[in-house]
Amino acid sequence: MSDTGLIHSIHDHQPPVPILASSKLFLCIMPIAQIAIGAVHLDDCPQQHYIPIYLIVAGVFGLVLALLACLPCTQQPKDGTTNLLSRVCATWNSLMSLFLFCWFIAGNVWIYSIYEPNYNKNTTDVDPYCDKTLYLFAFWTTSLTYIFLGLALVCSCCFTMCCRDT
Repeated sequence: MSDTGLIHSIHDHQPPVPILASSKLFLCIMPIAQIAIGAVHLDDCPQQHYIPIYLIVAGVFGLVLALLACLPCTQQPKDGTTNLLSRVCATWNSLMSLFLFCWFIAGNVWIYSIYEPNYNKNTTDVDPYCDKTLYLFAFWTTSLTYIFLGLALVCSCCFTMCCRDT
């Protein structure tokens, strides 16, 4: 099978609806958790007050992006044509993805710049504190993003190598 035939067969294959629905639900869990934890701990990190705001904004935009992917205007028509609504959705999707990428970089600076913060709210130290749940959630969600990106890169390289040999 040629490379183009493989790409077309992968592109034309649609996973079953239950798998699509469960994957969308799974992708919505993390943004909802980000919104909830950021909102609950909005004033609990004087050491870096942007961390809860980062979580809320990332959660809202991530949820909107996941929900936009469910709209029919985001799918390509079967005949290969594009309409104006499809272009608008694609442009909006691209702009939101670009914003999320930039916001992710900003969040990295806010989170990793205070590693490891003072978690004790009642201390008399000069260092302000940051709630442990808030900070560790933000730290590990950001770190997991890097882990998943690394795994995706390794898997795509392996997939490319396997397809090249056939």
